[in-house]
Amino acid sequence: MAAESISPPSTAQAQGRASRHAVTFVLVTVFLDMVGFGVIMPVLPALIEEVGHVGIDRAAWIGGWMFAAFSLAQFAFAPLMGNLADRFGRRPMLLLAIFGLGLDFILSAWAPTLFWLFVGRILAGICGSSWIIASAYIADVTAPEDRARAYGMMGAAFGVGFVIGPAIGGLLGELGTRVPFWVAAGISLLNFAYGWFVLPESLTEDKRRPFDLWRANPFGAFKVFGTYRGVLPMCLLMGLFFFATSVYPAIWTFWGIAKFGWSEGMVGLTLAAFGLVTGLCQATLTGPVTKALGEHRTALLGLVCSMLAVLAYGFAGSLVAVLLLILLHGPEGFVHPIITAMLTKRVPEDAQGELQGGISAITNIAMLFGTVFYALIFAHFMAPGRVWQSPDVAYFIATGFMALTTGLFLLLMRREGKA
Repeated sequence: MAAESISPPSTAQAQGRASRHAVTFVLVTVFLDMVGFGVIMPVLPALIEEVGHVGIDRAAWIGGWMFAAFSLAQFAFAPLMGNLADRFGRRPMLLLAIFGLGLDFILSAWAPTLFWLFVGRILAGICGSSWIIASAYIADVTAPEDRARAYGMMGAAFGVGFVIGPAIGGLLGELGTRVPFWVAAGISLLNFAYGWFVLPESLTEDKRRPFDLWRANPFGAFKVFGTYRGVLPMCLLMGLFFFATSVYPAIWTFWGIAKFGWSEGMVGLTLAAFGLVTGLCQATLTGPVTKALGEHRTALLGLVCSMLAVLAYGFAGSLVAVLLLILLHGPEGFVHPIITAMLTKRVPEDAQGELQGGISAITNIAMLFGTVFYALIFAHFMAPGRVWQSPDVAYFIATGFMALTTGLFLLLMRREGKA
C-alpha cells in the first residue's frame, strides 16, 4: 500500500517516546489544519454563487448539502482511516491525510463547476481523518493519566486555528474568492513537509494489528466496540452531546441577526470570543481542574455548564448577556477531551486508531442530523405569518437534549461506582 512507502526519519527516536516533542508536533498539525480549513469559510458562499450562477438563498441551500456530503464522507471513511493507522502506523496515515487535504484545496480553487466543488468537499471529509489519527497519536505517546490534559491542548489548538483561519480568509477574500483556497493548499502542503521531516512514528511494530475490512466501517466498528466494557454507552453519550451542541453551527448566525440585528462582523466577533474562551479553558484549565476534581466530576461540570448556557441563550436580551454567557459556556470544552481520554483507557493500544475513527463517525453523523434538525426548528418558528414567532425555540429543545446527556452520564458513572 502507498502509505507503507512513507518511511519514518528516525524509528529509534520514535520508540524513545519523546512525548513532549511528539505532542507539540501533533498540536501544530491540528492548528495548521484548522487554519487551512477556516481560511476558506468566509469565501465559500461567494464561490458557490460564482460557480453555480445562483443567488445567496440558493447558495445557502447548496452549501447545506455540501456540509452533508462532507459529514457523510467523514462518517463513512473515518473508521477505515483509523483502522489503517492501527495497521500501518500513525505517521504514514497522518501525512497521507494532510497531503490529501492540500490536494483538495487545490481542486476547490480550480473547480469550474458545482460538481467539482462537491467532489472537493467529499475529499475534504475523507482527509479530515488527520484529527482522528492525531488523537490516536496522543494516546500512543502520553500516559493514561495525562491524556485529558493532552486532549484539552489539542482541542485548544483546534479552536484557536478555527478562530484565526476565518479572520485570515476574510482578508484574503478581498483579493478574490479563490485566493484563500490556494493559501489553504499552501498551508497544508507546508504542514505535510514539516511532518515528513520531524514527525516520528508512535506505534511500534509489536503493537500493530492485522487489517480487517469488516471492522473498517462505522457499523463494524460499533460492533467491535461492544466487546469492550463501557465503550458503546460512552459513544452514545458522545453522540447525544454533539447532537445537542450542533445547535450553535446550525442557528447562531441567524439567531444573532434575527434577535439582536447583528452584522456579519458582530457574528464573527462573537464566534471568535467563543472560540477563544473555549480554547483557553481547554488549554489552561483541563489539566488543573481534572487533577483537582478527577475526570468524571470535570466532565460533569462541563455538561452542567453546557446545559445552563444553552438554556440561558434562549433568555438572553442583549449582547452583554451573550458575552457573559460565553464565559459560562467555556467549561463545555472539558467534555470532549475528557470523555475521549476516558474511552482510550477502555480499549487496547492496537485499537486506538479504530476507536478514534469510530468516535469521529459518531460525532459527524450526530452533527449532521443535529444541524439539519435545529435549522428546521429555527425556520419553522421564524416563518412569515407564524402566529407565535421566536428565534429561541431551538435552544430550549437543545437544553432538553443536554439534560438527557447529563442524566445518561450520571447513570453511567453510578453504574461504574464513580458517582
